Amino acid sequence: MKKHIPNLLTLGNLFCGTIAAIFAVESNFTGAALFVVIGILFDFLDGFVARLLKVSGDLGTQLDSLADMVTSGVVPGIVMFKLIQYDLFDSPNSFEDSILDISLIGLILTLGACYRLAKFNLDTRQTDSFIGLPTPAMCLFVISLPLIQEYSEIEFVQNLISNNYFLIGVTLVLTYLMNAELPLFSLKFKDSSFKKNWIIYLFLVISLTLILLINYLSIPIIITLYIVLSIFKNLIPKI
Repeated sequence: MKKHIPNLLTLGNLFCGTIAAIFAVESNFTGAALFVVIGILFDFLDGFVARLLKVSGDLGTQLDSLADMVTSGVVPGIVMFKLIQYDLFDSPNSFEDSILDISLIGLILTLGACYRLAKFNLDTRQTDSFIGLPTPAMCLFVISLPLIQEYSEIEFVQNLISNNYFLIGVTLVLTYLMNAELPLFSLKFKDSSFKKNWIIYLFLVISLTLILLINYLSIPIIITLYIVLSIFKNLIPKI
């Protein structure tokens, strides 16, 4: 029975992602964000439990990507679609009325996530680190935007998220980053030594501080910081 435990956790991710998608379609971005976070937690736990029980297999790998496709692929695409749609019409419109408008550009995120997940399953280089932005990171970036828009008191930030040029730019940049040949460090600790894991410690300390200080606004900043620190780490041997 133990070989099925990680797969059940993966299906928990898929279940949460499906609920999040429903919330996103209904423009309930807080509910969507809540279930995305729970789904990503399941996504973390399934791999951890599989390694703990030593029951990793090809079925689990395929299930994991299929579940991620919903939670971290379909949901952020819908959220971005809705954000652009809101900014076009000042209120949610029906899909039939907006079938040809630019809000469909938001769904490029879903296509980019699908392409990345397919590549990930075939790429043997991504066992201890990542190449390209992981789909959960992209998803967290996107689902934070409507929460920042609603709860942030900084007018400049609210206006920025209400700007379709900004939203389309974010869509294109995130889609590129997911599939770019960009090495990104993993948050997995091989041991507890500071020398070997200094960049992870630095990232976690800064991230925790940002979360405590600026709440939802910290999420896109943290993900940007993750990319910047990864680039810096890659350049260190060349300096």
